[in-house]
Amino acid sequence: MIPVPAPAGPGAFVHPALFYRDLDEYVSGVGGFVRAALAADEPVLVAVPGPRLDALRESLAVGGGSGITWTDMTELGRNPGRILAALQDFADRNPGRPARIVGEPIWPGRSPAEVVEATRHEALINTAFAGRPATVLCPYDVVGLAPAVVQGARRTHPTLMERGRDLPSPHYTGLPGGPADLDRPLPEPDGPVARLAYARGALAEVREYAEGWGRRTGLTPARRGDLIMAISEAAANSLSHGGGKGTLRLWTVDGPAAGVVAEIHDDGRLADPLAGRRRPSLASAHGGRGLWMIHQLCDLVEVRATESGLTLRLHMATP
Repeated sequence: MIPVPAPAGPGAFVHPALFYRDLDEYVSGVGGFVRAALAADEPVLVAVPGPRLDALRESLAVGGGSGITWTDMTELGRNPGRILAALQDFADRNPGRPARIVGEPIWPGRSPAEVVEATRHEALINTAFAGRPATVLCPYDVVGLAPAVVQGARRTHPTLMERGRDLPSPHYTGLPGGPADLDRPLPEPDGPVARLAYARGALAEVREYAEGWGRRTGLTPARRGDLIMAISEAAANSLSHGGGKGTLRLWTVDGPAAGVVAEIHDDGRLADPLAGRRRPSLASAHGGRGLWMIHQLCDLVEVRATESGLTLRLHMATP
């Protein structure tokens, strides 16, 4: 029997990783968590991959109501940078009540780049929910996932639940932006790369260059428009906050993960690691709205904030 994490007390935040080895352990651990939330009359969000969602629905013998919000994480979390805002929105819709959330952002089949950004998301949960009465339970398939991924869970979760035990994680880093190796250098592209250096006054040139390049790819007109908008937002941030200049690189990717990639590098810094991952306030003059929009438009956003500047890699899948 997998233990059920104790509910968060007033002002407390609890963030355990649940390590499971088969569907029975999964349904027992996650199902027990959900039942405890319902018994306490607490709202609960279940955001897990589709097949796991179906198994939980059947086990709990409930539909979409009864205090449960169901979400397929393969849709919500295709870009891991979108997940955190959805979790916070759920908690905000229930003010004054402890929120119970099941979030499974990493599953077998995730690409290495997606795993890095999903691991970063897991670390940022601790910062975003600090001081809030909430419990976010994160299941990990320790059989289907690589050992390095499971080790990442040990470093981003203060508490671990495994084989009937509920213990503090001795590997938890507590770093607000996640373990330092999440910012390891991005791999260089394999094929030809188009490159444009830009400076103040050249935003229209950036858009025109990206538009011309995008027409030669497999993107649909609508997705090409999304890419141009995302590139424009990133370049505008370079001009306003990244030293007034930057570099745009563009290339295509073949194979099962076929798509296009746009990389923007500048001399900027990411002062707030949550920028772009939480919904910006309309009243804020510095709400990170550009990076927020980029996350909404792209299938994956890789972020590297280092001493050499800020790099964003924007991924768009092609049909």
